Amino acid sequence: MTSYVLDSDHLNLHQRGHESIRKRLLLIPRDDVAVTVVSPEELMRGRLAQIRKAIKPEHRLEAYEWLSKTLEFLCGFIVLKFDIGAEAQFQTLRAQKIKIGTQDLKIAAVTLNQNATLITRNRRDFVQVPDLKIEDWSI
Repeated sequence: MTSYVLDSDHLNLHQRGHESIRKRLLLIPRDDVAVTVVSPEELMRGRLAQIRKAIKPEHRLEAYEWLSKTLEFLCGFIVLKFDIGAEAQFQTLRAQKIKIGTQDLKIAAVTLNQNATLITRNRRDFVQVPDLKIEDWSI
């Protein structure tokens, strides 16, 4: 079972070579780290937005390069599904009227459903989620 779930912010930092995240991941068995399906959705939205905004050829080339790198990068992770258990957690959290974004609430729901620790810099939002364990590996 997965012990740690990387939030989108940590995925982004890791893809850009953040040293403390890289070092921490080297200490943990590969099967103990995963991402939720929501994080690739967020990363892909960002990359596709870059492509849409690219007007100059060099910006378009760079945007497509980042899209390719992101697809390859994501293949290295276990991707946790947003399944019926996560949906039930999500509905419970929504009923509690927690004031965080929908995507973050989905990530929290999947993480809780896995009984894992969420690795994120977004303490401000995620500390509002009852019973969610969080750590920040970027510091």
